[in-house]
Amino acid sequence: MLKIVYPICCGMDVHKSFLVACIASTDERGVTTYKSRRFSTFTKDLRLCADWLKSNNCQDVCMESTGKYWIPIYNILEPYCKIVLAHPKYVKAIRGKKTDKKDAKWIADVFKHDLVSGSFIPPADIRQLRDLVRYRWKLNNYIVGEKNRAQNCLTVSNFKLDDVFSDVFGKAATQITSYLLEHPNEPLPDISNFRTKRMKATDAEVRAAADGNICAEQAEKLRIIRSHMHDLNRCKANLESVIISTAEKYTSQLSLVMSVPGIQTFSAISVIAEIGVDMSVFPSAKHLCSWAGLTPQNNESAGKKKTTRISRAGAYIKPLLVQCALNAIRVKSNPEIRSRYLSIKKRRGHKKAIIAIARMLLTAIYNILKKNEPYNAELYHKADVPPAHRSVTMEEAVFILQRQGYLITPCTS
Repeated sequence: MLKIVYPICCGMDVHKSFLVACIASTDERGVTTYKSRRFSTFTKDLRLCADWLKSNNCQDVCMESTGKYWIPIYNILEPYCKIVLAHPKYVKAIRGKKTDKKDAKWIADVFKHDLVSGSFIPPADIRQLRDLVRYRWKLNNYIVGEKNRAQNCLTVSNFKLDDVFSDVFGKAATQITSYLLEHPNEPLPDISNFRTKRMKATDAEVRAAADGNICAEQAEKLRIIRSHMHDLNRCKANLESVIISTAEKYTSQLSLVMSVPGIQTFSAISVIAEIGVDMSVFPSAKHLCSWAGLTPQNNESAGKKKTTRISRAGAYIKPLLVQCALNAIRVKSNPEIRSRYLSIKKRRGHKKAIIAIARMLLTAIYNILKKNEPYNAELYHKADVPPAHRSVTMEEAVFILQRQGYLITPCTS
């Protein structure tokens, strides 16, 4: 017989306009009685739900993470209850016996034996910061999409600005595009009016690239795209000021995270927004890396591993850490990261190597926040140093020195 971990607990089946709560009370003989009740998701009824739970001495609640509908319920019940938010696949009911009441009862039955894996939910202030940071990520995606559409307009009009400018949306290229929209199908005047210090293309190359033919429809489309990009950049700037003011209370933790190579201000804020500042919620760095989707999946049957791909978890933090890893391998002041990347790349390729570096950075962040100490590159050097009594070959000695960041050159004498 399974052990009863929560003698009094509640399972909730959450929907958009209502929820069904079922309290499971188990006595000393192991007999469980159930009380079910339905509440609407209006704030008044959610407060009545909280009072109903308190009147039944129920402090442990389990609910599905149904879209965004669980969030207002969680916010209202959080001060009174210990809530476990479960992925729907862990509390899926038996097929053929599915109603709202039976779903709530099933969640309560599974939860009372502690068979449900709860999702990581950070504190309320971190959740608000996370919401702002993720919205900034969405705005960046919108801006990138508009840039691609603008580039398509230039391409179909046979403007080859991307062949002579490294950034089509830089200062010089933007001025040229504005002139072409104001004076369609006219040659450019003196190129010196558009030239900047970093502009490497010759006047002839710029004239040839700007020799296109844009129709009225494409010109109007490009004007709308540029106007939308301007509005998006303005909204992004306003949002970033709100994010910075919201993250001020975590200044000390942000400075620690920014000591890691490849991580700048907004990257550090994004990391804090995703994982929080309290590392005690993760038993080890391996658990944190698994939660972030930086570890291989466990999919084995009959002694055969079906796949070693990383999991799909960490939809926001994993791409962020990959970008930080790409920056970190270019930092010359920290050769321990680049040497490890090159070592893994030789054996496993670029993609697996960059994921390994992303995991390395997240492990460093975990220990930094847990120990409240800045990044220390010497710890990696100590791990790479072989014991003093060990004898190595010439090839092994060269390999060890290369991993520590030394540049090995052949002797010319």
